[in-house]
Amino acid sequence: MISFLLGIIGLLLGFLIYSKIAERCFVVKPEAQTPAYRLTDGVDYVPMSKWKCLLLHLINIAGTGPIFGAIAGALFGPAAFVWIVFGCIFAGSVHDFSVGMLSLKNDGCSIATIVGKFLGKKPLQIMRVFSLVLLIFVGVVFTTTPAMVLKNLFAPQSVKFYYIVITCIIAYYVIATMVPIDKILGRIYPFLGGFMVFMAVGMFIFLFASKDIFNVPEFSFENLRPDKGTNILAKLFPFLFITIACGAISGFHATQAPMTARCLKNEKDARTVFYGAMILEGVIAMIWAAVTMGAFSVVGKEAAVAAPVIVTQSAVKYMGTIGGAIAVIGVALFPITSGDTAFRSARLIVAESIKLDQKPIKNRLVISAPIFAIGIALVLFSLSSTANFNIIWRYFAWSNQTLATIGLWAAAAYFAKAGRNYWVALVPATFMTVVITSYFMAAKECVGPLMTKMLGSADATLTVAIIIGIVLAITLFSLFINFIAIKQKGTIQAN
Repeated sequence: MISFLLGIIGLLLGFLIYSKIAERCFVVKPEAQTPAYRLTDGVDYVPMSKWKCLLLHLINIAGTGPIFGAIAGALFGPAAFVWIVFGCIFAGSVHDFSVGMLSLKNDGCSIATIVGKFLGKKPLQIMRVFSLVLLIFVGVVFTTTPAMVLKNLFAPQSVKFYYIVITCIIAYYVIATMVPIDKILGRIYPFLGGFMVFMAVGMFIFLFASKDIFNVPEFSFENLRPDKGTNILAKLFPFLFITIACGAISGFHATQAPMTARCLKNEKDARTVFYGAMILEGVIAMIWAAVTMGAFSVVGKEAAVAAPVIVTQSAVKYMGTIGGAIAVIGVALFPITSGDTAFRSARLIVAESIKLDQKPIKNRLVISAPIFAIGIALVLFSLSSTANFNIIWRYFAWSNQTLATIGLWAAAAYFAKAGRNYWVALVPATFMTVVITSYFMAAKECVGPLMTKMLGSADATLTVAIIIGIVLAITLFSLFINFIAIKQKGTIQAN
């Protein structure tokens, strides 16, 4: 209980203190005309208030990520709290704020354009493709997961109901992707963002009222590896840092930040909207991780029930049948709000790359049609078996964190070139490089099986994978520092 409460306090202090340190890395100009005004088109560039942008951005970036991810992360015990708090304050929020500000200062451009501007043309092309792949994965995942939640609540045995729900979700995505942002997203989604916060607060209160809070283990070195090394899935590094993405750091947020940046009225609102939304997401993740540990005792072992069932059972237990049903319906709606914005962001990235005006609806349709065709094909693939869905989910998780890592390196490059404090982005970028590299080398959906065949055991594979990750991270860090040294030397000679 103490570890959990200290984590919540730590997140709030992170916003009050560290967000201001991150803000000093930029020159905030309250008097500057933002893209929402300068490029108003009534479709994607639409001025909105700070608080509406905050709640809209929160629901866009969150989905079920800080809920399902935190539930899965409860396997690792209270170490999950530590990752959520430190990851959110020093990595995730810095990442979101940096990408949001850079987009805001560059006409609401995409993460691909940001990377291209500060890392080069080749990374630009790579990031365009990578971002599109990730966004389609997000759309697929956030089509199937809400359908699973609703099916579990209303018709657990009906396959037909499952397909009806999925068809309705896809139909809604097509509409929401095409219409102006203020017609659906700007009117309804801020309310849903507020409901997400309200629900998390309710779960927090009932967690204490039920006394389940006393079952939540404390962080200690003794329970740092609760499985005692027998289950590779429960080994903290790097699996915890991929399992809990939303709530700690998520590259998907980099695809959503430009969409919000096109609606901000003032640069001074960016810290509250981008850094603040990530902190709120971290709080939500903390609460759901605590609920899972306290009510279901999953620490150090695979959960006996799936995440949608944990959501349903805990909501009904704490809020009653009616309140629980309302809460579960809300959880089903949350990923839908991220799924449609994923497809919308994909449309914007393609439009930006081919410079196609999005004001005419026919232009939006030309770009959206093939994107949805690919998405529907992958949805059908994921529905064919649980194994296929798990493959989509795992590639989504890894590509998500990879995109976040690239975003941090781009932010560090910007800060360095601007003569600002690049350490705020460089340190988490280096750490996340170790995470994504070691995971890629060790995970069974990547090259883990090949490594294990060569090395003879999963433990040896994990050790070598981490070493490779560390070596790559040190190499990139050294190249970056060397670049800074050359740049500074050139500046001194020029002066």
